[in-house]
Amino acid sequence: MQKNDSHNLVRYHLIDALRGFALVNMVLFHMMYDIFFIFEADTNWIFSPITAVWERFICCSFIILSGVSLNFSKKPLKRGIILNLLGFLITAVTVIFIPSQAIWFGILNFLGCAMIIVHVLKSFLDNVGFVQGFVFSLIAFALFYGVPDGYIGFFAAEVFKLPDFLYSLDALAFIGLQSPEFYSTDYFPLVPWVFLFFAGYFAWRFVKEHGAERLFVRKIPFFDFAGRHSLLIYIVHQPVIMGILAVVFYFVNI
Repeated sequence: MQKNDSHNLVRYHLIDALRGFALVNMVLFHMMYDIFFIFEADTNWIFSPITAVWERFICCSFIILSGVSLNFSKKPLKRGIILNLLGFLITAVTVIFIPSQAIWFGILNFLGCAMIIVHVLKSFLDNVGFVQGFVFSLIAFALFYGVPDGYIGFFAAEVFKLPDFLYSLDALAFIGLQSPEFYSTDYFPLVPWVFLFFAGYFAWRFVKEHGAERLFVRKIPFFDFAGRHSLLIYIVHQPVIMGILAVVFYFVNI
């Protein structure tokens, strides 16, 4: 939601629709993950190159769009805290009830922390040229993409290995410096993903500078609805899917 020059509220529905499209992809991906991996219909599915590309597309879409959407947030600090609390709740539920699928510093915790970071750095970020900020953010994302795997380079191309002592504490996993024993089924450390979030934040300034925001008022009904209710759908979709699949596989295996 944003005000135009006439002080009328304008909602950029296309951003909601793009978020909704990413959300639908995520729900379908998690359903396939549950079928093939959790219920062991085909555990090799998770290692397919197509699966990896699909998963990265969903992640990058969500993070970039969240960065874009922060430009319209009236209370980013409050929203960041709420997302972190929901992330901690999901961690507690998975650790207690399905420890084999425990989630530590998943997407909600990441987005919550990214919102707080941008809020704290807002005055600085808003004084950076949007082109420079966008390009630098993408370059930093590429250079630090391998930090969770122990190196700095360019995406999967390792240039030099980081020292092992940096990865000795699980407490630093939220940064991207997890120990070899660390495991999480949904893991988005600040490095490198916060740079992609920054890129989304700068991208909207580019759109506004070129007067292209009018293109984003278009509504795509189904995806627009999903995008506007993305947090609720994200929270409930896995329990619903798991419940349905548990019933289906129960009768299939009778």
